[in-house]
This record gives sequence, C-alpha cells and structure tokens, in this order.
Amino acid sequence: MSEEYEHICLDDYIQSGEGGTALSYSHKDGKTLAKLFMAGMGAETAEREFLVNRTVYEMGIPTPRPIRLVTDGTRFGAEYELVSGKRSFARIISQEPEQLEPLSVRFAHLARRIHDTPADTTRLPSMKDIIRAQIVRYTDVPGDVREKALQFLETVPDTPTCLHGDLHIGNIITDGNRTLWIDVGDFAYGVPEWDLCMMFYSSNYLSEQRAMDIFHLPIEVLRQHWAVFAKTYYGIDDQEELRKREQAFLPYYAVKMLFIISKIHNGFGAPSDMILSMIRRNLGMVPE
Repeated sequence: MSEEYEHICLDDYIQSGEGGTALSYSHKDGKTLAKLFMAGMGAETAEREFLVNRTVYEMGIPTPRPIRLVTDGTRFGAEYELVSGKRSFARIISQEPEQLEPLSVRFAHLARRIHDTPADTTRLPSMKDIIRAQIVRYTDVPGDVREKALQFLETVPDTPTCLHGDLHIGNIITDGNRTLWIDVGDFAYGVPEWDLCMMFYSSNYLSEQRAMDIFHLPIEVLRQHWAVFAKTYYGIDDQEELRKREQAFLPYYAVKMLFIISKIHNGFGAPSDMILSMIRRNLGMVPE
C-alpha cells in the first residue's frame, strides 16, 4: 500500500465497541471512529479491510468514509467517519415496533440495489475464491466434508455483482438524513445467495438469546422481518415459491458456515459433531 500507518494516542479516544477481533474507539471530537484489531493480528488484516472499505466508498455504495490507517504502536487498524446520532434498523425496530414492516420493505429494496450493482472485479475479491481458499486451509475438517463443499463451490457461478458479505438489519444505519451500510470489510462479488443464506438463517434459526444479543429482537420478530423482506426482495407472494427459494439456500449456508468456522477454529480442532451433522445434511451427504 502507498499509505503509511499513522500513530494515534488513545488518550484522545473513548472505547465505544468490542467485537470478536477488534475494538472500536470514538474520538473525543465526535467526528471519527478508530477500529483496532487485536494485538497479534497482522497489519495486513487491517490493510485488506481498509482497501475494501475504500473501494466500496469510491464505488458510491453509501458507507461511512474511510480516512486513514492507524496504529497505537501495538495494534493496527483504520479510522473512519463517525456518524453521530445513528441507529441501526435493528435498534429502531426494537424501540419502535411499528417500524418493522416499513423498514423491512426499505431494507429489501436497499439490499436489492446492492445485488443489482455491477462489481469492480479488479478491486473487489470473489466471495467464491475467498471461501474456497479458507476451506482448503482448514486442515481439521473431515476430508469428505471439505471435498463435498469444494464440489458444491464448483457448481456456483461467479456472478460479477456486489455482495455485502454480512447482510442483516444490524449492519445498516441511519441518522435521519443518511442511510449507510456498515461492516463492509467482507464486501465482495458473487451470487446473491451468499448474502441471503446467512440472513435467512439469522432471521429464523438463532436461539432466543443470540437473537437478543445480536439484534435486540425476539426471534419471532426476526421471522416476521424475513417474511416481509423475502416477499419484497423477490417481488412474489407465492409461499410455495418462497419456500423453494429458501430450500435452495441450504448448501450455500452449509459452505458459508464452514468458511466462518474455519476462520475461528483453524488449528484448534474440528467443529462440533452437531455442526458437522448440520453441514453434512445441508450438503446432501446424509438423508433428511
């Protein structure tokens, strides 16, 4: 990269968020947000995410402006525009239940807009390539599962259309004037099923506790959200046809889950028997 990491003093910031791999800090001037990856994670992780964020921003996808690469001397990350007074769609629905239907409809139109956008394939990665490379590296997964997942990947077209990478109503915010996508570090290109399969699962099959932890919403409300979203996104009201489309997500979901688990568990053992059973079932390796 041509950019250099700029040193920041955390005395000028207040910790404002915590994720699995990074902490976020809001600047005391209220204008910027620094995201620093955990110590031990290479600078290339921050650089890769920053480059993707900048590409998305320059493509005109509404997202907070990426500003610069930063370090506190130990950890690496990047600084972004801080959107004051923002709420996610998930938070709004939790506080104003009457907004469920209109925001679910709006979210469907905005998701469709992303999926209808041609990707700059010279600057964005292929979701299919990302998933394949990670699964190949996952040495602890049973060989038959890896091979079946890789076989399925070969059947998936590499459509040059945009994908958010982590599509859900917690990753879209509004301050009342602007509506912006956030957490776009996994933005890529490919078929929309890579986005939709995870959204379908998280809207229908999370435990009650996980639904509240992630979205601040009961799982039944998330199911209602999915029903409105799917009808609007596809432009159809035929329940049988919608069920067929949901069934088609299953192998995508199995492979995407294997991809996510491999990033967490690689070198630390295979996933649990329960997760492996789910992956095998959704890949058609065992009878329903």
